Amino acid sequence: MAKVNIRNEIRFILNGSDVVLSSVSPDATLLDWLRLDRSLRGTKEGCAEGDCGACTVLVGKLSADGLVYESVNACIRFLGSLDGTHVVTVEHLRGEPGQLHPVQQAMVDFHGSQCGFCTPGFVMSLYGLWMKSPDPSDAAIEKALQGNLCRCTGYEAIMRAAHAISSYGKAANDPLATERQDITARLQALDDRARIEIGSGKARLIVPTDVDDLATVLDKEPGATIVAGSTDVGLWVTKHMRDISPAIFIGDLDGLCTISEDDGVITIGAGVTYTEAFSTLSKRIPALGPLFDRIGGEQVRNMGTIGGNIANGSPIGDTPPPLIALGARLTLRKGDKRRTIPLETFFIAYGKQDRQPGEFVEAVDVPVPAKGTKFAVYKITKRRDEDITAALGAFFLTVAKDGTVADVRIAYGGMAATPKRASAVEQALLSKPWTEQTVEAAMAEYAKDFTPLTDMRASAEYRALAARNLLLRFFAETSGTSEPIQVSRHEAA
Repeated sequence: MAKVNIRNEIRFILNGSDVVLSSVSPDATLLDWLRLDRSLRGTKEGCAEGDCGACTVLVGKLSADGLVYESVNACIRFLGSLDGTHVVTVEHLRGEPGQLHPVQQAMVDFHGSQCGFCTPGFVMSLYGLWMKSPDPSDAAIEKALQGNLCRCTGYEAIMRAAHAISSYGKAANDPLATERQDITARLQALDDRARIEIGSGKARLIVPTDVDDLATVLDKEPGATIVAGSTDVGLWVTKHMRDISPAIFIGDLDGLCTISEDDGVITIGAGVTYTEAFSTLSKRIPALGPLFDRIGGEQVRNMGTIGGNIANGSPIGDTPPPLIALGARLTLRKGDKRRTIPLETFFIAYGKQDRQPGEFVEAVDVPVPAKGTKFAVYKITKRRDEDITAALGAFFLTVAKDGTVADVRIAYGGMAATPKRASAVEQALLSKPWTEQTVEAAMAEYAKDFTPLTDMRASAEYRALAARNLLLRFFAETSGTSEPIQVSRHEAA
């Protein structure tokens, strides 16, 4: 094995300045560092869990498409994940001499701010959108602002401001556009393909060079915390004060960030974010598109990974139920050895997955539904784009020519200690006519599959009723035709 170069510092660009950090705690967040170490206090702390958007900044990274900027939540973004990136805060915005930036001026003129606490986050989200789409649609603006909360002005004034930004200046003349070539060259110069190791003893931070190096590091550190998008692990630190040392950061790691399709199976690397996967999955499996649009806000989708959502094994994770219903398979790796298992068998009990010490999720294979099959996903939450899921049901069905159910897979999140199939319900449907009577009879079998709990998200009674009704809804929306139907309508409970 070739010797790996080791670097004991993190290097990135903050606004226009080069940053080199040789002393970084594994749980140090970008937000705390900006405010406390650099006195850049325009970036605010609101919820400290990636929900309110007051801490929004842009992070630019090199990709196959060149230099790409994305909005992220600085409150749950760890410093250890920033090597080789360009961090842009609200202080970096500037207009013509003596003038505000076009986004800021539009917010002022259209009265998009009252108390002002959330305003820098809105400005940064709109800035990221404006750089991608200078003349955005209402839908694009609403999507960009999903992760930003305002309780003073409301959104109408902010929407008007968003539409007016280009009347104050051209995105092509913005520094992020005019300086793109220079920033790209500076970021390329930072990429020395070295492993980063900072700290000593348990309090260490490691950034592997690629997926092979990750396997090597985990062999030596099987108890380390793997951090991908930190949309879950970030809350372990900010809300639960958990010790994540030593931490291994794998965001944007070569070998984990690819998505491809071969013979009707989409292979998604564990480091692929929701945003990166959206284009392929929404095109090939349309029902997943609206679901992905409801996984947190834009900032969360830009950070969070499908592999992380699976690996953490949350009972309310959004992606495992539909992937289980689609018959997905998981590739696990330890050293140079790999094994592939059905995704549904990965989840053993609450907080326990079929993963050995030193083993990690490398990829997930997702079969594309064949012609003639029916597939739907329904997510029930109090707020449309909320992460706190009361219940999520995914349904896959094949009906034979004689009208009987030839194949059925039903999976739920939020109904048990793990994402779980409704096996008894499936058996009640299999080989029976696909009729309302069959469906209503099968609904009685839910009690054999699930004993839901009552918590802050929903009562056990509500969950049980919702689960049964989602099956009836699936029948109502997919019956009466032999054409392939894929639906994913999501409404707040």
